[in-house]
Amino acid sequence: MRQAIYELKYHNLRALAAPLAEMLYHYFRASPLPVEVLVPVPLHPRRLRERGYNQSRLLARELGRRAGLPMIDDCLVRQRHTSPQARTSNVAERRSNIAGAFACRDQRLRGKQILLIDDVATSGATLDACAAVLKAGGATSVWGLVMAREI
Repeated sequence: MRQAIYELKYHNLRALAAPLAEMLYHYFRASPLPVEVLVPVPLHPRRLRERGYNQSRLLARELGRRAGLPMIDDCLVRQRHTSPQARTSNVAERRSNIAGAFACRDQRLRGKQILLIDDVATSGATLDACAAVLKAGGATSVWGLVMAREI
C-alpha cells in the first residue's frame, strides 16, 4: 500500500487511483457513512502546479463514480502554502504547520454531510483542520476516509 500511494503521489502513476478507489469503495460499502458529497483535501495552487494533479481529488472522483456520490472539489481550498506534513516530526508541529491553511470559498457545503477524502493520515491534523473549516462553513457533518493510516 505504501508503495502504491507513493507512486500515485510522487511518480505520476495516476492509473493507480482507480484500483485504490475500488478498495476505498469496498470499505465504504461495508461500513456505510451518512454522507451526501465527497470533498478531497485540496492542494495549494503552487503544489498543484508542481505535481500536476491532486491525488486526493483523483481518489475522490473514482470513489464518487463507484458510490454514486457527487464530488465538490472547488469549495474547500488551501489558502496558505505549507511544508509537506510528512516533513514534520510530531503532532504539535503538524497542527501548527497546517493551522489556518484552509478556507471555504462559498456556502455550497452548508447543510451537507461530507466525506473528506485524503490519501494518508498520520496524526489527523490535516483532516481535523479541514473538518473544522467545513463545520464552521455550515457542514452538518464531516467524516474522513483515507487510503492508509501511518503510525
